[in-house]
Amino acid sequence: MPQTNRKGLLIVNTGDGKGKTTAALGTILRAWGRGMRPCIVQFMKAETGQWGEVKAARKLEIEWHSLGDGFTWTSKDMDETIAKAQHAWTVAQEKIASDEYDLILLDEFTYPLQFGWLDVHGVLAWLQENKPPRLHLIITGRGAPVELIQMADLVTEMLVIKHPYNQGINAQPGIEF
Repeated sequence: MPQTNRKGLLIVNTGDGKGKTTAALGTILRAWGRGMRPCIVQFMKAETGQWGEVKAARKLEIEWHSLGDGFTWTSKDMDETIAKAQHAWTVAQEKIASDEYDLILLDEFTYPLQFGWLDVHGVLAWLQENKPPRLHLIITGRGAPVELIQMADLVTEMLVIKHPYNQGINAQPGIEF
């Protein structure tokens, strides 16, 4: 695929509404369909998760790394939770610096930044120094730090207008997971 005019974008999907990861996965699918090489690194979702998107990525042979231990508010060992997020950043750095991918998704990456598990300024300085110029990078999660928003080329905020959870409807396979 000719990529002579491509500038790797830093894309942020943030906000309290549903659809941040879903939108990013749509972009991953679009890139895969164009013969691009995508990679996904999830920061909060547990390695054992068997969500629909993980199953689909395996079938499409899209590289996927779930490196968290689930929802932070249910963590029984915050030190381990933090260590997992820091390890996920190490994996993400290796993937980004490898220059083997056209698009990388750092799913739920805003949380380690927001919680102070990773230094926002250090992360952004590393990205400016090490992200290959043609690599598209998508970062998802609520509460994206202002510094990340300022650095990004494209920022979308998902807003909650109406959600089934507020109507007593639980998460459903194929829609939420």
